[in-house]
Amino acid sequence: VQLQASGGGLVQAGGSLRLSCALHAQRIISMNDMGWYRQAPGKPREQVAWVGRGGVKNYIDPVKGRFTISRDIANNMMYLQMNNLKPEDTAEYYCHARLGRTSYWGQGTLVTVSS
Repeated sequence: VQLQASGGGLVQAGGSLRLSCALHAQRIISMNDMGWYRQAPGKPREQVAWVGRGGVKNYIDPVKGRFTISRDIANNMMYLQMNNLKPEDTAEYYCHARLGRTSYWGQGTLVTVSS
């Protein structure tokens, strides 16, 4: 299983970005859950948003109402639409998938939000 993340960049506060994650060698619908984590400099990695196999979505409080996680099952893609970005959203973002007890990680994609 391989995950490939993309879509990061530099944006001003209040702007938007959409992150993409391509899943290879396994069907997205087979995964127990998929989601996005982020890691800011000097801080531990934190889970941001995730979606279960059945489609139930969850978000951490700081991003509720601003971020939306979605899946394109036909194309084996996952997305994170990020609106009204804030400087505190600056971090390396990682896509993650879990199959059974095994976790898979994509490479990070850097999101930088300027004030």
